[in-house]
Amino acid sequence: MKKYALLALMATAAAHAYSQETLRFGVEAQFPPFESKTQAGKLVGFDIELGDAICAQMKVKCQWVENSFDGMIPALKAKKFDAILSSMSITEERMKQIDFSDKLYNTPIGLIVGKKSGIKPQLQALKGKRIGVLQGSIFETYAKQKWAPNGVNVVPYQSTDLVYADLVSGRLDASLDDAVAADAGLLKKPEGKGFMLASPTIHDDKIFGPGTGIGLRKEDSALRQKINSAIAAILKNGTYKTIEKKYFAFDVYNAK
Repeated sequence: MKKYALLALMATAAAHAYSQETLRFGVEAQFPPFESKTQAGKLVGFDIELGDAICAQMKVKCQWVENSFDGMIPALKAKKFDAILSSMSITEERMKQIDFSDKLYNTPIGLIVGKKSGIKPQLQALKGKRIGVLQGSIFETYAKQKWAPNGVNVVPYQSTDLVYADLVSGRLDASLDDAVAADAGLLKKPEGKGFMLASPTIHDDKIFGPGTGIGLRKEDSALRQKINSAIAAILKNGTYKTIEKKYFAFDVYNAK
């Protein structure tokens, strides 16, 4: 019996050591330029490089676990991965369930519309219109709280690719999205030439929060401290800026 107990103890210790050497990030790779996949299946994007830099600073191995965005928080709680790094905004509603790291970046939010549509991000212009949003996102939360009760048809989708496809085909009148992601995911592509970001961009600190962070289980305070230290280090040593310049021509950390 002692032998089996010793073996079990050794196995537990080995598993614990492995968990300390590897940081598993949950990600949905459908949100360029933050996270997407090449044709060869390689994960790429701003979040991916930031995650790799954080892991390097922490001296751990990065492991990326793909998951649907609307299932991220349940999967984190179920310990399918250690943290969420997938363009997840820090909001009061999410913080009831999980904790977040310090801010990673803050990007503007806007309505993507047809150039000739005349649609503005105002209730009188949106009544009766179909607005596509990513399911489980802060865009869905905002649209359902602010617009749906006033006669706007809010249509959730499981991926932004599906939102853009229906927008281009005319099944949607507009989509609410991160302006930077929409620029890369639609507006700069040939199929997006007839679309634009409507003015003005949308602000709501209560719903959209202070920016994007890394989602963590509430009990993982030690991991949160290590990640925050790594974020502070890459901001200070220039690594963050080096990565940022690959993807953006402006200060994405403080963007509004």
